[in-house]
Amino acid sequence: MTKQFTALITGGGSGIGEATSKILLENNYKVISVGLHIPSWTKENFEAIELDLLDLKKTKVLADQICERENITHFVHNAGMILPNFIEDMAVEDLSTLTSLHAGAALVFIQSFLESMKNDKFGRIIFNSSRASLGLETRSAYSYSKAGIIGMARTWALELAPYGITVNSICPGPVLTNNFWDLVKKDSPEQEAAAARIPVGRLGKPEDVARAIKFFSDPENDFITGQTLYVCGGLSIASG
Repeated sequence: MTKQFTALITGGGSGIGEATSKILLENNYKVISVGLHIPSWTKENFEAIELDLLDLKKTKVLADQICERENITHFVHNAGMILPNFIEDMAVEDLSTLTSLHAGAALVFIQSFLESMKNDKFGRIIFNSSRASLGLETRSAYSYSKAGIIGMARTWALELAPYGITVNSICPGPVLTNNFWDLVKKDSPEQEAAAARIPVGRLGKPEDVARAIKFFSDPENDFITGQTLYVCGGLSIASG
């Protein structure tokens, strides 16, 4: 009998999260999305739950409730926000806000799911970080938090490897999502200029990132852990 895989994806209803949800659903996963909004689309074996992940107490309650009824085999921490500002305009609170969202919410969920994963000797944990973790103007808080979760993922990979649980990170960017269009007007000259700076000559699509997440999700890929994969059209190695 084929094992049923159940993935919880934060922000799984739109953008990269939506593409990831759909690609896993196509591969017979059950998917639970947790995010700020209920998506307008639905599919068989897809459940969407509305929650502000900055509320860590409510996140903990939900995580425990999900554990009571589901065996979560895959956790994809995709939800995020940017809070762009130059240094002189930043609020100190931006650092704690993005730490709570990008790292704190992940920790809360995994602490609830970990006992089951350890007992099963199987689990897949995937962080959606960012190419901005390497540094990018106006992204002090974002780069800090996205770089931080890479370090956390590598630490988790070491701790959890004996239990058959892999932990990896994806670093996308730039990708055509609402987060991108919040900063760059859609189909504008600025968008064209951004595409021209990328070695492959185009901006990313959510599906590009979703395919990488699917790769790390594969139960056969148990010899790959603690890794960081840049899905950025070569921008992470470009200069000038």
